[in-house]
Amino acid sequence: MISEADVDPLNTIAIEVVAEPGARVIPHAAGLPDALFEHDGQITKREIRALALAALAPVPGQLLWDVGAGSGSVGIEWMRVHPASRAIAVEPRADRRERIARNAAALGVPGLVVVPGAAPDALSGLPQPDAVFIGGGVTAGGVVAACWDALPAGGRLVANAVTIEGQAALADWRHRLGGTLTRLGVERADALGTFTTWRPALPVVQWSVLKAPVP
Repeated sequence: MISEADVDPLNTIAIEVVAEPGARVIPHAAGLPDALFEHDGQITKREIRALALAALAPVPGQLLWDVGAGSGSVGIEWMRVHPASRAIAVEPRADRRERIARNAAALGVPGLVVVPGAAPDALSGLPQPDAVFIGGGVTAGGVVAACWDALPAGGRLVANAVTIEGQAALADWRHRLGGTLTRLGVERADALGTFTTWRPALPVVQWSVLKAPVP
């Protein structure tokens, strides 16, 4: 029988995880199916989420603020890119914060930090982000300005809007700060009687901007 005294204190254990045949393997690429997330409808849909993450450009070790996180899908996918990736989900509703924590644990990133409160007040005192995603609330006073001010040079900000008012706000911010404004539309095949047709989802306007160094 081997005791603890017989084992060198410096040792390494390697574990190989092999998926069983038929097991569902969840990729690290952006755009996980919406069904993998528990949500109440407040979720950045799969295709839009993949494009948002591409614009956010995750870099290992960097920190994302997911402002108005809803289900936490963007912050969770940011963290799944690399073990060193970090994210803070800011969400005012308690039920959604609990849901975010469950989603993060289920998808392998329990280290996602969930902060209660609404922006911009809830952003005070948070660690400086390298990137910010605003999934909603771009018309709320001070939200975009607070996120922009928090970013360092080289930081990325991506904001989505569905309503005309939100889209107008993003157009105004693009006029002030630059960046790109993109209108995204997704259509999915669905039944129409005995036939099949295309059902369009609500179009989303995405504003993406890089914070340049102060000259």
